[in-house]
Amino acid sequence: MHIRTKGFSVIYEDNHLIIVNKSPGILTQGDITGDLPIAERVKEYLKVKYEKPGNVFCGVVHRLDRPVSGVLVLAKTSKGLSRMSELFKKRKIQKTYWAITRRRPRQDEDKLVHWLVKNKENNTVQAFREPVEGAQKAELRFRVMGRINHHYLLEVMPLTGRSHQIRVQLATIGSPIRGDVKYGFPKPNEDGSICLHARRVNFIHPIKDEPVIAMAALPNTSFWEEFLTLEDFKVKDKHLPYLYG
Repeated sequence: MHIRTKGFSVIYEDNHLIIVNKSPGILTQGDITGDLPIAERVKEYLKVKYEKPGNVFCGVVHRLDRPVSGVLVLAKTSKGLSRMSELFKKRKIQKTYWAITRRRPRQDEDKLVHWLVKNKENNTVQAFREPVEGAQKAELRFRVMGRINHHYLLEVMPLTGRSHQIRVQLATIGSPIRGDVKYGFPKPNEDGSICLHARRVNFIHPIKDEPVIAMAALPNTSFWEEFLTLEDFKVKDKHLPYLYG
């Protein structure tokens, strides 16, 4: 049975978890806009797929900003939600993002450490190079993967999970993400997205005790697809059993 989905595609599913590739522009959870979030979309997908007459459980394990695309892990059971939340809390989840910037970072690869303070009124985050009152420490690693048409592709591995972390940390070193006008890029993308994509996630399944490695296909745009033509950007660890979608 083929089930139409809008705003996501399914990468992996078992009794406890469902991993999707979220399209840019889709909310992770509901907000004041009233737009349908990914969790409700996945609930509807599960309800139709399994012909469930009653309510369907779908818990959000972590978040992606609305203009960001890529891998998102959700839970189909309360047990899956609590176990996965614990993995995230203990930093036992490895996440990899791809980001496109116009300005090349000074270093080909580096570790960034900042202290972030969130402004809830305008939903922005400010980064400081030294600890300040009320700030959360944020760490990530990145490497420059290559250049096409005056843009640079960065592989980013967040070591912490702070709100807007990758966006504000890259902007702070002078390399705002393409389309991210909130953090200093001069103009938006036509579709309202930003060029930040949650490319890959891997972890040990907290219930089945087996490795899960999921990769999200890039958004279907000519700009993103250009970067797949370069040999250097292909996955090097091909022996790993990737789930791809």
